[in-house]
Amino acid sequence: MNRKIRQAAVIGSGVMGGGIAALLAATGIDTLLLDIVPPDLNEEERENPAAKNRLVQAGLDNMKSATPPLLMHPRDINRISIGNLEDDFARLADCDWIVEVVVENLKIKRDLLARLETIRKPGAIVTTNTSGIPLKAMSEGLSDEFRRHFMGTHFFNPVRYMRMLELIPGEKTLPEVLDVMAGFGERSLGKGIVWAKDTPNFVGNRIGMQGIMLALHTMLAEGITIPEVDALFGRALGRPKSAIFRTCDMVGIDVIGFVAANTYDLATGDEQRDLFKLPPLITGMIERKLFGGKTGAGFYKKGKGPDGEKIWLVINPENLAYETQGTPDFPCLASAKKAKTLPDKMKAIVYGEDRGARFAWKVVAGSLIYAANRIPEISDTILDIDNAMKWGFNFEMGPFEMWDAIGLEAAVSRMGREGMPVPEKIQRMLDAGFTQFYKIEDGKSCFYDFATEEYRQSRTNENIIHLANLKAAGKVVNDNPSASLIDLGEGVFCFETHTRMNAINGEIIDFLHESIDYVDQNGAGLVIGNQGGGMPGAFSVGADLLATVGIAMQGKFDFILAMAEKFQTAVQRLRYVSFPVVVAPYGLALGGGGELCLGGDRIVAHAELHMGLVETGVGLLPSGGGCLNLWKKVSTQVSEAVTDLDLVRFFEPVFTNIAMAKVSSSAADARALGFLGPLDRIVSNRDYLIGEAKKEVLRMLADGYTPPLKKKVKVLGDTAQGLVEKRIYDMQLGGFISEYDGVLARRVATVISGGDVRYASEVDEDLILKLERDAFIDLMKEKKTHARVEHMLRTGKPLRN
Repeated sequence: MNRKIRQAAVIGSGVMGGGIAALLAATGIDTLLLDIVPPDLNEEERENPAAKNRLVQAGLDNMKSATPPLLMHPRDINRISIGNLEDDFARLADCDWIVEVVVENLKIKRDLLARLETIRKPGAIVTTNTSGIPLKAMSEGLSDEFRRHFMGTHFFNPVRYMRMLELIPGEKTLPEVLDVMAGFGERSLGKGIVWAKDTPNFVGNRIGMQGIMLALHTMLAEGITIPEVDALFGRALGRPKSAIFRTCDMVGIDVIGFVAANTYDLATGDEQRDLFKLPPLITGMIERKLFGGKTGAGFYKKGKGPDGEKIWLVINPENLAYETQGTPDFPCLASAKKAKTLPDKMKAIVYGEDRGARFAWKVVAGSLIYAANRIPEISDTILDIDNAMKWGFNFEMGPFEMWDAIGLEAAVSRMGREGMPVPEKIQRMLDAGFTQFYKIEDGKSCFYDFATEEYRQSRTNENIIHLANLKAAGKVVNDNPSASLIDLGEGVFCFETHTRMNAINGEIIDFLHESIDYVDQNGAGLVIGNQGGGMPGAFSVGADLLATVGIAMQGKFDFILAMAEKFQTAVQRLRYVSFPVVVAPYGLALGGGGELCLGGDRIVAHAELHMGLVETGVGLLPSGGGCLNLWKKVSTQVSEAVTDLDLVRFFEPVFTNIAMAKVSSSAADARALGFLGPLDRIVSNRDYLIGEAKKEVLRMLADGYTPPLKKKVKVLGDTAQGLVEKRIYDMQLGGFISEYDGVLARRVATVISGGDVRYASEVDEDLILKLERDAFIDLMKEKKTHARVEHMLRTGKPLRN
């Protein structure tokens, strides 16, 4: 049976339900969003459809205004229709998938499922987004036919941005239903699938909550402070900057309390069950409604310093008063800061000798042991547990990957010396000569399987290409410290950067030229892409600003000019080389990263693409062909023959994008802004990007690829100055832009319009490229530009001087 999800329904319009509905709409699924009728309506209101839909309408309104945005693009809202569970329940009969996201109350959920059993069409899939109520209890008493199509689909919040989707089979769920939801979740929704069992809080929350509660209880017992814990359990251990307690504030202390209590109540056989008892600190915070960000105070809250400046205060665990926080200062943190790799940073923290390191080791070791003991209780594989922590909690490494990073043998040896209860399965693994959980064999990722006590190949998908595996298999044909050229097979190669945030430097530019030459002689096509960690990650944040400004401070402007010209030449070579070039951006594609994208024949973008030519934010303008290629891309989207009237219509969005340093909020928004054209594609799952980009290269070759002809560019000329001058004057008068912003805007307009030429003139591309370079160097000499760059590097925010 070929099951397809064409229409879906979400029951429950709160934050989670709204997030699921928004994601479904973004993937092109018509979605019905339902909620209860408000219980406090009077007789007159009960006859008013708007009043009866008040709750679901509020959910829809919240979806529209959410920050960060839940919708990929505002127009996605048109795919969502709303209703209530009294008047619109029958509409559920048309849905292929119904997901309930109602309050975490067993009776309410059971009653709803019983109603759904009477209305759903044959074969329709019904799932629950419960975070902890057993599926067995929810579906008890329902027909076998219903239970064969019932399972858990546990999203993490915020749904759009959190990659994990836990799939939990019910007792009777059909294998084909599991396959449908796994395929739809991975391919269409872009999620990483974690297979969980019907156990308390499934995989992510069970492991994650144990780590939080262990850190909390150990902190209270040993007198470590809250800021010290967060300093230790942040970036140095591959965790988010929010670490433990700031993350709790983001999630909500009430939610933390609920999940911990739920685990304690249901996981009666857990050897660490007592760990999930809430200490007085948490119960006191919940009683006082100190829930974190949503109430303005949790473990941290904003306050004022002695001079009235804004500072963060931290709660005192003894009296729940808020106090100023000291600066954590452990030798292990200093050592980790000097380390260059994440494994070395981790070792510096857990194997240090100071008080902070001893605390970190105790918590880390306890969490690693706990994770091992949960197999096969909550999951059959270490892979699902590691992925749950990476995709659900934004860890760079899951517990078993971390065990490998700090050294499995060394960690177990220390655990033994300190009397920690090393799981028998771990000791048996080491005794058999298996000293790591993961390895790559013949270019394939493998993991240790406790059931078979040998390595198993990780789940494979023909749509996914792992660059790390290809590199391990010897497929690198050339490289340098900043970039690699990797053989993807079938004559297609991948140009991969691997600097910090994939910033573009001189090595990358030189290597790009070398790679173009190599593929021209030995290959059929080129993909430009990389596979950085985290979400949203960074395809490339553009030029290495620190190095560039350092050179400018030395007055070496001829060197900067030569570098700019070399980068321009590389980007234009990509545009006109004899083979197809497909760029695969994701996350941040800023400045030079965006210019690389515009240089390719096609773009295959991840749905979470934040692309923009942002140079004006640091007092510059694009100098890698960005002005030229964005103008060409936008002005030729409708027709190759751009009319004179079109010029004015196309100039406005290009000028605004560059002058205002606009960044897309998604790939759909990037298309609306003109960064993506009608032939460019959007992919929901980031793991698919390189594979789909390769397919695009092969498709273009199969269609008889011929490189584009270099033509003159029709421009607006000196008319552009008149178009922008009034706008600049009004914005400066209103205080919306600074005087220097006006200077930058005029230079942008001059470059895009081809300089001092007449309206509708046709000019050589080289003219616009020269205008780019000249403006870039002129602005690089300005002190206000230096101030903007310094401020951006120091604060991460633009300066409007």
